[in-house]
Amino acid sequence: MNILDDIVANKRREVKENRELYPVKLLEKSIYFNARPVSLAKYLKRKELCGVIAEFKRKSPSRGIINEYARPADVCLEYMQAGASALSVLTDGKYFGGSNHDLVTARKFNYCPILRKDFIVDEYQVIEARSIGADAILLMAEVLSQEELKNLYGVARGLGLEVLFEVHSPESPDKLPADAQIVGINNRNLKNFKVDIDKSMELVSGLPPGVLKIAESGIDSPETAAMLLRSGFSGLLMGERFMREASPGKACKLFIRRLREQINLT
Repeated sequence: MNILDDIVANKRREVKENRELYPVKLLEKSIYFNARPVSLAKYLKRKELCGVIAEFKRKSPSRGIINEYARPADVCLEYMQAGASALSVLTDGKYFGGSNHDLVTARKFNYCPILRKDFIVDEYQVIEARSIGADAILLMAEVLSQEELKNLYGVARGLGLEVLFEVHSPESPDKLPADAQIVGINNRNLKNFKVDIDKSMELVSGLPPGVLKIAESGIDSPETAAMLLRSGFSGLLMGERFMREASPGKACKLFIRRLREQINLT
């Protein structure tokens, strides 16, 4: 069993336990449940922004501790102030050091879209995402069947959430719903966690026409980010590049400033 299998198996156990501790009826009473979500797609299309989805995460299976003491209230607000198009918040606890509380905290201090980044395998988690203030969720084609992707997408849409579909191989786009709007290519191999930035360029031509394209992982320089944007990508999901710095918000601000110079967006 590889690390991805371990994560998914653990997530299914978590869902079973959480469903008993926090029933759906309780989640539906959240103050965020009926709030109007902010559109990730619309923010990615805003011409005055440059598509950076800045991620808050404390650790990862491949890197271990990245920034153990970072505070979501500070970092996420600074991300937004730096000019990020959206935020991504890791809510997995065991492998990434996150929590639902991190996303709730980010929601209190931000008005831009927030993506719940987790290994979603059950519709309970989609409802949970709505209850903690997320505007969008991630669905991974690598771990879900075509039918599961379709069903979870339907639940998300019914709750007003947008979906970032994540693909990792040339075959993955064939599993996506026909009306998918946002599709990300993860440059990280989820079985061994190695990163290859060329994967985005290799797989982009196989994505459905008309979707907003997101490049994920391994984007370390404004020059690489600018190249991806010029190649048709609308967004860049970036976490470790900022979180490994003492001040992730300042790192994000500097990166976006240099990126704007690269793409002549002043």
